Parts: sequence; C-alpha cells; structure tokens
Amino acid sequence: MTADHEHPVLAGRPFPLGAHPEGGGVRFAVASSIADAVEVCLIDTGEDGRLTERRVELTERTFGVWHGLVPGVTHGQRYGFRVHGPYDPSRGLRCNPAKLLVDPYARRITGSLTDVDAALGHVGDHMGWTPSAVDSLGSVPLSVVTAPGGADTGAAPNVPWEETVVYEVHVKGFTKLHPEVPEHQRGTYLGMAHPAVIEHLQRLGVTAVELLPVHSFVDEPALTAQGRHNYWGYSTLGFLAPHAAYASEPGREVEEFRTMVAALHAAGIEVLLDVVFNHTCEGGLGGPTLSFRGLDAPAYYLHSANGGGFDLTGCGNTLDAGSPTVVRLITDSLRYWAGELGVDGFRFDLASVLGRPGGGGFDRNAGLLTAITTDPVLSQRKLIAEPWDATGEGYRVGDFGVQWAEWNGRFRDTVRDYWRSATGVAELAYRLSGSSDLYDLSGRRPWQSINFVTAHDGFTLRDLVSYDHKHNEANGEDGRDGTDDNRSWNCGVEGETDDAAVLELRARQARNIFATLVLSTGTPMVTAGDEMWRTQGGNNNAYCQDNETSWVHWSPTEASEAMLAFARRVIALRAECPALRQAEFFDGRETPSGSPDLVWLHADGREMTETDWFDDSRRTLMMWIDGQDCRVRTRRGEPLEDHSWLLVLHAGAEPARINLPSDEYGRCYEPVLDTGEANGVPAERPPMPAGSPMTVPARTFLVLKVRA
Repeated sequence: MTADHEHPVLAGRPFPLGAHPEGGGVRFAVASSIADAVEVCLIDTGEDGRLTERRVELTERTFGVWHGLVPGVTHGQRYGFRVHGPYDPSRGLRCNPAKLLVDPYARRITGSLTDVDAALGHVGDHMGWTPSAVDSLGSVPLSVVTAPGGADTGAAPNVPWEETVVYEVHVKGFTKLHPEVPEHQRGTYLGMAHPAVIEHLQRLGVTAVELLPVHSFVDEPALTAQGRHNYWGYSTLGFLAPHAAYASEPGREVEEFRTMVAALHAAGIEVLLDVVFNHTCEGGLGGPTLSFRGLDAPAYYLHSANGGGFDLTGCGNTLDAGSPTVVRLITDSLRYWAGELGVDGFRFDLASVLGRPGGGGFDRNAGLLTAITTDPVLSQRKLIAEPWDATGEGYRVGDFGVQWAEWNGRFRDTVRDYWRSATGVAELAYRLSGSSDLYDLSGRRPWQSINFVTAHDGFTLRDLVSYDHKHNEANGEDGRDGTDDNRSWNCGVEGETDDAAVLELRARQARNIFATLVLSTGTPMVTAGDEMWRTQGGNNNAYCQDNETSWVHWSPTEASEAMLAFARRVIALRAECPALRQAEFFDGRETPSGSPDLVWLHADGREMTETDWFDDSRRTLMMWIDGQDCRVRTRRGEPLEDHSWLLVLHAGAEPARINLPSDEYGRCYEPVLDTGEANGVPAERPPMPAGSPMTVPARTFLVLKVRA
C-alpha cells in the first residue's frame, strides 16, 4: 500500500455523501465526527492476482464530513475507508485504521465477509482496550464507484390504496425453481422481470410486490461458522446498494434492478421494498467492524452509559433513530430508491425502533418518522410500518401517525383464532370491517390496515393448517428459534398425511382463511407461494434455509392448482366489487337504500345484540354491506356504486342453520363464493328469497350477492 503524493486531492464538496464521478475524477465524502483523519483507499488487482491499495487522505472536513475530489478515478473503481481516531470502548469509540470500511453511501458493494476474525476491531474482550492490528483488506466487502443514471424505470402505476393487493415475495426464492425462466436468470432481478413471472402476478390479481430485503447484506458470523446463509436478508451492510447476488451478471445489479422495476411498472404492478433501518449486519459489540462501527459508532448505534450495547431489535445492535447521521442516511437511502430506482413504497422492519430516539419511549412524531412523512418525495410513496420491535413496550399496533399504514398483527391473530374456533365473533367483526378500533380515531383510513395471516416469518398458509407446532430442527438451534405462538391447527394430524378427510379439511380451512384475508376491509397482503400450496415442512423461521425449503415450487399438483384457482377467484371478486374494498370506515350512515352501510346479523337473521357479541362460544356471523354508498371512486374521482353483499362466516365444527335477512335488506340472495368448493364456485341453484332458511356446512365462508 502506498500514500498518494503525485495526484493532489481537490477540496470538493461535502454533500451529497458517497462517491460521485465529477470534474475528471471522483468526489468522495463520508461522515465521521470523531475521526482524526480519514483515508479513501483505492483497491485494484495486481498482476499476481493480489489486491493492491492506494491510500489518499481526505483533508477537508466540513459539517463533520470528510471530503475530497480525487483526480483520475472513474466509475467501477473499488474503494473503502480507513479511519484514524480514538479507540475507547468505554465511550463507544472504536476507530481502527487496520479495518477497511464500506462506504455507507456506496451504490454498489462487491465481495463478501470471508474472514470474521480479520474483520474484528478488537483483540480479546470487546470492551477491552486492545484494538486489532490485523489488516482486513481481502477479507471484507468493497465499495464500488458507480456512474449516475441508467435505464428508465417506467411510469409509476400509482395504484390507489383501496385497490391495492400486496404480494410479499423473495427475489431469489420466487424464481429459483421456475422452469420458464432461463437458468442464468433464476433467482435474480431479471427473473422477477420475466414475462412468465409477471403473467402469474397479473393473473393472480396482485397490484404490488413487496420484496424481502434487497439492500446489500452479509451473513452473520454465527451462520458463516455453520456453513449457512442469511436467506431473508435482514442483515444490511449497504443501504443504497442493491444486493449483488441477485444480479444475473456480476456488477450489473443496479441496471438489472431498474429493468425489473420497469417491467413490473409496465404491467401495472408497484414495487415496494422491505427495508431494515433498525439494525445492521455488524451485530453486537463482539461482531465485525465493516462500516458504521469503525466510522463513528456513537453516531450510528445506541450505547449504554459505559459504552456497552443497547439492543431493542434482538439482533445485537440498534441504530439510533435520534442521531442526525442516522436520520440523514435513512432519508437519503429512501430518496435514492424512490427517485433513481423507481420504487413505489417501503415496508419498515421493526418500525417502532424508528420512533424511539435514544432508545426511549415510542413517539409517533419522533424526528425520523416526521422526516420521512414530510419529505416531498417520500410522502408520496406508500409507507408501511411493522409496528413492533423486540421489546414489550415496542408493540405499537395502531399507534403510528396519520400517514402510516401498518402490518396489522391483531388481524392475523384474530383470523387464525376464529377459524380454529379459539375466539368468538366480537374481535372478528372489527377485523372484517377495517379495524376502526385501531385506526379511525387517528384520522386514518381502513386501507391503512395491512391485513395478513402469513408472512415470511411464521408458517405458510399450508403449514398453518397442517402443524400444531414448529419444526425448526434444520435451523441448527435445537428448536429454540421461531415463535411458539402460532395459533395454528393441524386438522387432526401433525404434518404430512394421506388421510383424505384431513386433506379436504385442511384445504377448506386454507380457503376460509384466504377468503377472510382478501375480502376483509383493508389492504390484503398475500405471501408468495401460499396460492400454490407451498410448505416449509413446519419450519416457522426459515431465515437460514436458502434451499428448496424456502423456494417456491412451480410444478403443479392437484392441490396447488385448486388453491391457485381459488385465490384468483377471490382476488378478482374483490377487484370487481367496490363495496368489498371501501376507502372509508363504516359508521352506520343511512344509504340511498334506506338501510345503514353495515349491519351485523345473528344466524337467525336478526341484528346482533350486545349480549350476542359477548357470547364467546358464537361461531357464526353474518355481515351485510350496502353497496349503494360504498365511498369508493374511480381513478378519475367519480363515485362508484355496487350491489349489496352478505358475508356468512361459520367456523363451527357442525353445520349451522341460518335465516337469510328479511326483505328490508334485499329481495333475494345469490351465492357467488363458497369455500366448501375447491375452486370457490358455488353449486348452481336459483337465488334464495329474503328470509329463507339455509344450512351452512361446517367451517364455511359464503359470499352472497344481494339483489334489490
């Protein structure tokens, strides 16, 4: 390695941060308020195949940012930073120039962590006073200078929230086994852009894909030691860099990501990103020094008074949402993905952390949350909070501000409990009608409830009706990982079986749960593969299963074809019926029909009474929705009208005798969905007159169109 004296560094500017080609070179800028000196290290490969390093000191420091323009450097140059400064763990200070650091603003990152020991910033006790002298060059990832611009990402679909159906999907796992995707594109951004994949999404009827983390990430040391990989990607290294392993051609991850976005946009499908701004891949204080810890640990992470760790995430470290450095990094990252890469919205992992500056109590108006919602670019994107963290105080479902949608964990738990006959109908009614108890008083809309029953963490839909207990032995943690609160029911047999009665019951239960998810007021989120009967063999925490346990299987079976046909039918029904996706809460208002907008009905056809609601043994509920004042508009703003609808949910183990509502609600009732049928298509029968008795089979969800 050599210090550069032949090419004088120009001052450049402090902002924007990162590496930017300009003026016949590259301007580098990195924030560190504690550094005594910062060097940018230009990395090349010598004739002998070994890495060479040219160090250039950044002598200008403005606003706590070290910056300089290095002549003669072009895009494609690999680089990192070395930071000289105090090493005092008791104050959280861990500068160590032996460690080559990734630029937090790098737009490309290449390589991986190959030697954890070489990346450790300390020797022995991580709270001790001895920094490691081992040079980490060659053992850690490198930043790469990128050229601005790229392929057009197309016109944003701007799908209204009330029309939105979210599809949570893993870029690699979704197409890794897809037979129509060229082999070299399977598991990549271009795989997601393949016409056969997009056709599946369109025929299913989803309007947005929510991609599991695609920020550059690295495996945790514990997984590396076991020969495992972090499949989900919740271990971020670079918040502006697309994950390189998802590119079909090395080094083209930015271009291929943009191509994927353009292809999805052309199909009318929005792209949402699952972003992890609550912790990083550096783990606890005993973990590697790869970027943030070596640059300015107190500016990025929460610390206790003696410099110890402060973990609200369960992942070893917590980014400090009250730090201006963190606020700037997060908002700059979001604007980059939204602006230059065409992303339509974000789902924020463990978002409660972002509302707890300094690790204190949750504040919906905390500076970081406010910075996001008031930003002129980000305020126009879909913003979704996962409203909890790894602490009891951090469970904040319903507590976020007016611009935030939320993953509604209450919906998940209630729907699971109802269909396994573990709860009555009072809680269910709130969830079916948009969770007004959680969102109405804060001025939000029903579509800000992201309704879900499965997600990447937890059982798949098939496993939810096939297992009473988790089976995580393959994860290598002796079954200690993953939640024990699954609220699942195996329908009488644990795991795989050839018992026809059990298989039929499982399929029916899955249809009940799926129909409840899609037809409840709010924004439904479907987990990729649920519509094709995907199983993880009872593993409810497959974060390290980068294999066929987690990948979507595309080979059709009778069961998967039936579930897919049902899923398409239910999502299409929602799209065609404005009354089933209302944009405002029901409030008992009188509609042009003379009836209220929503009526809850007892099995005998009369309105529910207060006593009825408090009967926890009740397993049957009818929901009458008036479609003549459904408060939904076209994209041009014209009001829409619809038929009225009757939803009948019966979770009992025996058939239920019900009476259809009287003629004040409608003249006759025509079944349009029946979860007792494999494809959801009801048996042909003439419309039933108002007040008619009928028998609802055990564990069935019916949707009936009401004719005036």
